[in-house]
Amino acid sequence: MAVAEASAWTENEIADLAAKVDALKASMGRVIIGQRDVIDLLVTCLLGGGHALVEGVPGLGKTLLVKSLAQATDMQFRRVQFTPDLMPSDIVGTEILEEDQATRQRVFRFQPGPVFTQVLLADEINRAPPKTQSALLEAMQERSVTFAGQTHKLPKPFFVLATQNPIEQAGTYPLPEAQLDRFLLRIDVGYPTEEEEMMMVGATTHAGLRDADPAMDLETLLRLQLLVRDIEISDSMLRYATRLVRATRPADSPVEAIRKHIGWGAGPRAGQALVLASKARALMHGRLAVTRDDIGAMLLPVLAHRVLRNFEAEADGVAIADILAALQAGIRAE
Repeated sequence: MAVAEASAWTENEIADLAAKVDALKASMGRVIIGQRDVIDLLVTCLLGGGHALVEGVPGLGKTLLVKSLAQATDMQFRRVQFTPDLMPSDIVGTEILEEDQATRQRVFRFQPGPVFTQVLLADEINRAPPKTQSALLEAMQERSVTFAGQTHKLPKPFFVLATQNPIEQAGTYPLPEAQLDRFLLRIDVGYPTEEEEMMMVGATTHAGLRDADPAMDLETLLRLQLLVRDIEISDSMLRYATRLVRATRPADSPVEAIRKHIGWGAGPRAGQALVLASKARALMHGRLAVTRDDIGAMLLPVLAHRVLRNFEAEADGVAIADILAALQAGIRAE
């Protein structure tokens, strides 16, 4: 079997780490009213060591969600508001000229930008031009920044959460597929229920807002990320995940909805993301092996931003969720 060895971990260690995950979600849940599925996906992405693209209309608490995650994990948090005039140096940093008081010699010193943090909120990332968006590419993939021929390592863990407003397209620069592929998950934040919205309005119109209580230290988080990699996946589940990703490519897909509505399918990195996210979900549900349900639950957030609808699908208003549902129904596990 093509599996990783989860047996190296003791039952007490695994139970203790799983309890810390529950405590983390509970801490965030005391600040974020509702949005339980969103919190689950955000924690899944964090445990998988990936980055998240968060989409939702203004006022749904996306910034508060990310800030609460940083508070609950005791990680350093920085926020960058992406605007059309934002430059790459505003993100990664720049060199400044300093004079040595003793020798009077002038030397350049690298001044790190806001990307040198543990949790980076890239707010409204699609409002910055492509040159600035691409400044995050190396940081997200390599966990480092190269400036003036020098490579500077980013702190561990490093977690980027980028937000997009799906209803405003004027003055925006859609993210290229190469950068979209760097996000492990795309998380859609929807409207709260009536009861949740009433609670939210009541809680936020009193004096003072409560912060998330620390529930997980950095050492525990890094151990959890290692444990996720050690979650087992059988050959049959690995083949199922691979077949799902390959079936998104319309040229040779056995699924009619894919051939009819998809212009471009997902690449191999999507398979890696699907397996990794499924492992993280299995751990969050107290299991040490990936199941079909784990893969099915992660299919939409992993593939929604990695497959492109064709003109016919966009013109007919066919949602990507419906296409991926047809994909899941058309591909069966062995």
